[in-house]
Amino acid sequence: MTNIDLCSPNITELAGAMLKVQQALKPAHKDGQNNFTNSKYASLLSVMDSCREALLANGIWMTQLPVNVDSGNLGLISKIVHAESGQWQASLLVMPLPKSDPQGYGSAMTYARRYGLSALIGIVTEHDDDAEGSCRPQNENGGYNPDRHLGSRVTELCQKQLPDDGATSFNLPRLEGIQYSKETARDGNLCILATGNTHSQKDLLRKAGFRWDGNRKLWWKYEHAA
Repeated sequence: MTNIDLCSPNITELAGAMLKVQQALKPAHKDGQNNFTNSKYASLLSVMDSCREALLANGIWMTQLPVNVDSGNLGLISKIVHAESGQWQASLLVMPLPKSDPQGYGSAMTYARRYGLSALIGIVTEHDDDAEGSCRPQNENGGYNPDRHLGSRVTELCQKQLPDDGATSFNLPRLEGIQYSKETARDGNLCILATGNTHSQKDLLRKAGFRWDGNRKLWWKYEHAA
């Protein structure tokens, strides 16, 4: 889907109303619990609760609808409309589908609605997530939490997912004592993890685009940056 308009020709009155909306916004509470990653997140209900009253009080209508995009991805448009003037603004979020079935579609839709609405309205959570927080790998068995599976268990997973030629296949540096694995993150993107004797190789890992996660004690990077 290309050449999509993201706002009306004039948004002056909409912008004035949204200034009042953003003055009234409060951070979304992290009311959800992800047992696989042992972390909390702001649910769609919490995100909606943080902005619903402010939007309605200032005459702003909000809607979200899926749109057709490339195969394997979900497209979602989030749109706000100033009821009095008809001025509007929208955003398009494209998210990879974790699985091509109704469950995968529904999961991606929930994620997309939360992130699309938060970005368009300017909603933040009590403690905002960054890229490191989003890379919480999980496997097909229902979840992988590095906090609980460090050491030999991580090494086993790495050897299964990326064999000896894996480094070459993914343009990764061959480093002594380093094992690589490929896992799916919470946001649906693929991450490559580097574990093992990483301390002595940290400078080379950093040059290769890896980031250090101090909480989980491992280096990671998105696959598309490999």
